[in-house]
Amino acid sequence: MTFLNISLLAGAGLVVAPILLHLLMRRRPRRLEFPAIRFLQKRQWPQQRRLRIRHWLLLALRAGVIALLAMALARPSVIFSGDWALQEEPIAAALVFDTSVRMEYRHENQTRLEAAKEAALWLLAELPDQSDIAILSTRSGPAAFEVDRASARDRIGRLETSPDSVPLPTAIARALELLQTSEKRLREIYIFTDLAQTAWPKEGLAQLRSQWETALGLSVYLLDVGVQTPKDFALQALRLPRQILSSRGTLVVQTQVQAIGTDGVCTVELDVLENDPTSGKRSLQKREEKVCQLQAGQGQEVVFRLRGLSTGVHQGQVRIVGGDALAANDVRYFTFEVKPGWQVLVAAPESAHVVSAFVTEALAPRQLRLSGQARYECRLIRQEELAETDLAPYAALLLLDPKPLEEVLWQKLAGYAADGHGLIICLGRNAEPIETFQTPAAQTLLPAPLRMQVHRPDFDTYLAPPDRQHPVLAEFRRMSGTVPWDAFPVLRYWQLGDLSKGVQIVIPYSDGRPALLERVVGKGRVLTLTTPLTDNANQEPWNFLPVGDAWPYLILLNEMVAYVVGASEHQLNYTVGQTVVLKPPTGSGRRAYVVTAPDGMTFSVPTEGPQNPLVITGLTQPGNYRVQAGSGPDSLEAGFSLNLAPDQTRLDRLAPNELNELLETKNVRLARSRQEIHRHISVGRVGHELFPFLIGLVACLWGAELLVANRFYKD
Repeated sequence: MTFLNISLLAGAGLVVAPILLHLLMRRRPRRLEFPAIRFLQKRQWPQQRRLRIRHWLLLALRAGVIALLAMALARPSVIFSGDWALQEEPIAAALVFDTSVRMEYRHENQTRLEAAKEAALWLLAELPDQSDIAILSTRSGPAAFEVDRASARDRIGRLETSPDSVPLPTAIARALELLQTSEKRLREIYIFTDLAQTAWPKEGLAQLRSQWETALGLSVYLLDVGVQTPKDFALQALRLPRQILSSRGTLVVQTQVQAIGTDGVCTVELDVLENDPTSGKRSLQKREEKVCQLQAGQGQEVVFRLRGLSTGVHQGQVRIVGGDALAANDVRYFTFEVKPGWQVLVAAPESAHVVSAFVTEALAPRQLRLSGQARYECRLIRQEELAETDLAPYAALLLLDPKPLEEVLWQKLAGYAADGHGLIICLGRNAEPIETFQTPAAQTLLPAPLRMQVHRPDFDTYLAPPDRQHPVLAEFRRMSGTVPWDAFPVLRYWQLGDLSKGVQIVIPYSDGRPALLERVVGKGRVLTLTTPLTDNANQEPWNFLPVGDAWPYLILLNEMVAYVVGASEHQLNYTVGQTVVLKPPTGSGRRAYVVTAPDGMTFSVPTEGPQNPLVITGLTQPGNYRVQAGSGPDSLEAGFSLNLAPDQTRLDRLAPNELNELLETKNVRLARSRQEIHRHISVGRVGHELFPFLIGLVACLWGAELLVANRFYKD
């Protein structure tokens, strides 16, 4: 329905006046007596009727010209939003700000948030009196109308960026809900944004558009405070293949530096926090730097490697040297822990002793052993020596294709695992008679009773992980593409009975039966593989896992050992908004820890029990955090790092087609200057002015009046 906002009171007199003048001042005929007038009178009446019609037509045209001119001068307008209002009618307005760290981008010595706040303060003064005003941002928090305009002005001035901002559609949905509670007929939303793609996820846009379409009396204004072509160097998320490594290992830190809208040379530096022996404080020391030559829109991979690290928790950062427009994506933080080299015991029967040396070589290659960089220190013994071997010094034990064990030895292994050590059992041809593996002591470690050997001679059975979420498969998860497990078929394996309580299937076979299983025993973990790792490929092998280009076998073996020794279960690097979970050292016995934030502030975090993990939530400040407990020789030192999510600092703006889809929604208008804002508000609140259309009609009617008058007067 169309409504006209016009004022005709002032023009009414202008319309009536010419009509009265036309009627009062027209020339009246003089009455003269004439004797022979009968024939003339008969001709006069038709002519009078024609003249009267012409006069009324001319009168209508002249009156129409004056009426339309008066209407045009009244500046009428029309809107199509289903409601109409006067210019100064109070409204319900919500000002929504994007406060992600991306809004710290500096252009012409002003951040995008400062530009948004400046525009908002001007807009605040332009809103009608008695309006309901709400100030919202992408930072989580309640939505409410401000008490008065001064309160709204103060709220705008106190706006700051937030590392854990929610997408804009989420904040806009909160604004819509709030506006529905207002009694004002007209509702307006002003969105201050840099139009970055990450702020407008596609899954939220569809629902938001439908809400905009159905809201009555709603006008939405997008105020673009971004830079059309941003220029910046940015670091992507850090990748640490190992967060826990041995003192013999090498720390690898990977990232990518990208050039956005500019070419140039960029220097990337890795710094490590080290203790100052004189002051006892930690300070950043440069360990390595890389120089990158970049072109706009391109990225370059940067890899740092550190060796010779001392045991303990280490923290550092990777940063872009020098400043640019956005400092938030110039630095990334990391934490890692160095432990003494893990000792691994490998036990195998005499018949498999020679082949088992391949396993120790896969875990600790000779070149790495000679250079002192081997991750593990492996010792290979015969299964017969296992009963007399002290297992305490070893972090993990591998039982390769074991023969039946005595009950006492099963009990010894159960105690070893319960104390927090790792145990890997690879079942094979020597697991007979199966009754010896069904004893109560054996079943405390094995995942289930052994049933029978399954033969798969058609080479169509292989390891088939359904996903890569288990820590054992973490290294495969980092790889792009698929792993060619079908190139390493399994010809025989042990079928198990009903699984014991708490047993988890890590990897099944392609036929669905379990291949690798995990069982928690006390403080330790036990992995059981139902096919061996040490079969000779030339002597009726059970599988071809170690044959040919067996890189999946090497990765799987190393990851299995890393998991049971605890090298892959700890996460020390998190994203802002994630819950931090730290596992205390075995036997620490502490119930509270002191956490030091990057800004130096400290707070205490309790645990529910001496062996329960330390859980920390609600952290929003990126940086390196220290976790301490106690003092002296019994003190505990740990730590973790928080980084911004990469999406929080991406500057890619909405593509033209995406922006058009957003603006095609009813009552959504884009503005980049105060003049555009004022014009859009006038159109949205008052409507489209009809002045140009009415002036055109005046010209048309005036032309018609001239044509008709000339024709009439000519006759």
